[in-house]
Amino acid sequence: MEANPENFAALTHYLGQTLNPATRKSAEQSLTSVEIQPNFPVLLLKLVHDPATDATVRFAGVIYFKNFIKRHWRQDEGEPDKISPADRIAIKEHIVGLMMAVPSTLQVQLGEAVSIIADNDFPAQWEKLIPDLLSKLNPNDHVANLGILQTAHSIFKRYRAMTRTDELFLEIKFVLEQFSVPYLQFFQVVDQAVDSNTNNAAALQPLFQVLLLLTKIFYDLNFQDIPEFFEDNQAQFMALFQKYLTYKNPLLETTDEDEAGPLEKLKAAICENLDLYAKKYEEEFTHLPAFVETVWNLLTTTGLEPKYDLLVSKAIGFLTSVVHPARHRDIFQNPDTLRGICERVVLPNMALRASDEELFEDDPIEFIRRDLEGSDTNTRRRAASDLVRGLLEHFAQEVTTIFSQYVTAYLQSYESDRAANWKAKDTALFLITSLSARSSTVQTGVTRVNEFMEVLPLFTTHILPELQSSADGAAHPIIKVDAIKFLMVFRSQLTKDQLSAVFPYLLNHLTSTNYVVYTYAAVCIERILATKMPNGAFLFHESDIASVAHPILKHLFDLIEKNATSPEKLAENDYLMKTAMRIVIVAKHELEPVAVEVVGRITRVIEVISRNPSNPKFNHYVFEALAAIIRFICARKPALVAEFERLLFPPFQAIISQAIEEFMPYVFQILSQMLDFHTEGGIPEAYRSMAQPLLMPSLWESHGSIPALLRLLRSYLAKGPEFLVEQKLLEQVLGVSHKLIGSRVNDHHGFELLSAVFEHIPIHTLTPYMKNIFVLLLTRLMQGKTSKYTRGFLNFISLLFVLKRENFTIDVVIGSIDSIQQAPLFNNLLQNVLIPELGSMLSPSERKISTIGMANLLGQSQIMLSDPYLPTWQPLLDALIQLCETPVAEIGTVTEEEELYTFDIEEAGYQASFSKLTVVGEKKKDYVTGITDAKSYLAKSVATVIQTHPKLQGVVSPTVFNKLNEYLHAAGTPLR
Repeated sequence: MEANPENFAALTHYLGQTLNPATRKSAEQSLTSVEIQPNFPVLLLKLVHDPATDATVRFAGVIYFKNFIKRHWRQDEGEPDKISPADRIAIKEHIVGLMMAVPSTLQVQLGEAVSIIADNDFPAQWEKLIPDLLSKLNPNDHVANLGILQTAHSIFKRYRAMTRTDELFLEIKFVLEQFSVPYLQFFQVVDQAVDSNTNNAAALQPLFQVLLLLTKIFYDLNFQDIPEFFEDNQAQFMALFQKYLTYKNPLLETTDEDEAGPLEKLKAAICENLDLYAKKYEEEFTHLPAFVETVWNLLTTTGLEPKYDLLVSKAIGFLTSVVHPARHRDIFQNPDTLRGICERVVLPNMALRASDEELFEDDPIEFIRRDLEGSDTNTRRRAASDLVRGLLEHFAQEVTTIFSQYVTAYLQSYESDRAANWKAKDTALFLITSLSARSSTVQTGVTRVNEFMEVLPLFTTHILPELQSSADGAAHPIIKVDAIKFLMVFRSQLTKDQLSAVFPYLLNHLTSTNYVVYTYAAVCIERILATKMPNGAFLFHESDIASVAHPILKHLFDLIEKNATSPEKLAENDYLMKTAMRIVIVAKHELEPVAVEVVGRITRVIEVISRNPSNPKFNHYVFEALAAIIRFICARKPALVAEFERLLFPPFQAIISQAIEEFMPYVFQILSQMLDFHTEGGIPEAYRSMAQPLLMPSLWESHGSIPALLRLLRSYLAKGPEFLVEQKLLEQVLGVSHKLIGSRVNDHHGFELLSAVFEHIPIHTLTPYMKNIFVLLLTRLMQGKTSKYTRGFLNFISLLFVLKRENFTIDVVIGSIDSIQQAPLFNNLLQNVLIPELGSMLSPSERKISTIGMANLLGQSQIMLSDPYLPTWQPLLDALIQLCETPVAEIGTVTEEEELYTFDIEEAGYQASFSKLTVVGEKKKDYVTGITDAKSYLAKSVATVIQTHPKLQGVVSPTVFNKLNEYLHAAGTPLR
């Protein structure tokens, strides 16, 4: 793509169109069609850099560039590179300079792109990066320095999430050797510049932004381990931190009470560094006692304005880390100190503030996410609650006594005037939860309670009445939410009967007019239904919710559709959809009378969200709920499949025709599920017209769709192999397998498809293609062998040896392979590939199929008993004995019920990963289900052939013969 004005204008035009929902899809398709052309990413960076281009288009451009890098920078072995070598060089040469020249909003996105590039190329293929960054630091231009340090932070912050490996520590060592000394020197230069510009507000602003980035980089480089450089220079760094924790300057104070200024952000980052050292390097952290005092003073002198929230939460987090270790007990054990922490740090930060109320009313979904998903980690309340739990570790009775007095006072205040003093009860309930829940998990709620608090009396007296009252009664909505949350958190402390008794109250609260109240009611229902008993079994089953399942579902869909002003708005509340999914999973067959109605409601939701998919969690729960109702209802009543198809086919066809990539994997899985439930022979008419389009090469380009397409294609093969043959589609199916086998990323899918082909396609039809299939497999084995492919090849050959099909024997397979060349090729494969690879079969399923398949080869093949194969007979048997003697790796099994209840939804990119529908429930086919003991099967197979072929009796060693007899003896059938 040439960098001419026409292309630049076209790029600007299409990026602008991506900002409009009406034109977004077509604009993205236009951009995708040209993005792998040479010079495209360079032209995109030119647009991002161009100050004359509209700011919103530049932002769209930088987002597209970041996602382009995310999609294509990593090179998968065996896959074509989508970025030209010249573009890779150009991007790395210019991106650092570009970050210095663009506004901060663009810098952040470019920084993420740099991080992705560094993940793959740094340091081996980008050795000049650190020297390049350091060379551009300018002590006289701190605005430009921001871009450089943002780039450095983008690279180094990766270390926070990376697994500890030798390669990682070598990279950090490489960085420190070049970066550490200039970094400290520059930190000191900036510090001196602050002192020189005490009265210069214009200079102080960028200086404190630079200090903030330098402080964050300190965290990046110290996260994995404390480097020797930082340990040796700890006094200098800590002196800087101490200085800026206590630094004050009116010129840096902001009049905005909501937004943190540069000084507050810097102090918060410093507290985060202190917290890191207190948690991980406490022995080396000799300055800790001094910082405890500094942070304590900071907390007791900082105001309650929202702009200080981050600072206060990080400061409290540091104190919490210091409280936990028993060796610091003496710092806090003085009764006055304890009371001071409780009264002057915890209580002021427990109270609900005006900003919380505003969020509750103006942005309810954000209020819910902060509270339920832990995104409130930087809030005062969460930090204060964590500090309470830290204090309980060593001072449970003392702290409980102090706070209980306040809890009583708050509750009495509420009872004296519920309308005026509702915040008192809110604080009391939050404090009770913090005091009572010593530890908890999302799935079970509280797992350990404070022995000095009585939860059940509190529930009966202060929670149950709120639940029993009208959903929109006199109580403030936040008190309603508090009561529901208390029930949700302490559900494991209640009996099944007590929980069952609250279902009507929760159902009542689904009718609330308040967004947060009805959402919490839904979440509480979902969490109760996911509750386990101590023995691991689930507490609630279909009969337990038979009477309430349909009413709850109806309310949930009413609430979802109530907000359907746009696709984005309808899909906003994934909590409601998750509860609907959970109801379907738990109620199972109890929903049969209303199944068509429920599928109809789900269909309407799919029709709306298809217009603009926006919330991956919501989308997944929708299709998971749909898969669940199809699975449970159609298993008992297959006739309903046709009714479901009548409802679902129109939106499904629209999704496929419009190529809505986010939903296509889901649609293919649901289609395969419904096809499997058809009881009539062959392929139903509705699916016949789909077969040809499913085999179009373009459809198999998206990695995220391949597993779902494969599942659907396997359903076609199982249901109607004759149809595929009649329609002359077999060659296209084999073409798909050829494409998959040729990919190092997808070759395992290729083996899966070939397995289904050999299992279902008539052998006489498949025979003309068999030689070419093996040529393809062996060509890949010779030219692009990987350990993954070799294991897949062994599994596939073993599968062929266990298939029981007319006119298809082991010797037919060997003959097909040997027909490729004059020399006995399969013998060569056995000696150089299959026998050596047996030792890598570690999973129980792989070991079983390999052992039985190769046992069949030894016991059923006539070719194996003739030259030149006979000398390979004994080595193969020895390898199988060794495999049987190798301990099986312990792999945890997941029951069907466990799988249905506990799956997690990851917010991964649709292109990057396949969104598997757990409830679809296809299990990996076991081709040897009738054989429970592979060892005895091997022994019987070998014993039989030895007894009938005298030439083998001198081949098998006494040691091996005794081992075979041992296997047979264990099975109760020893050799005589």
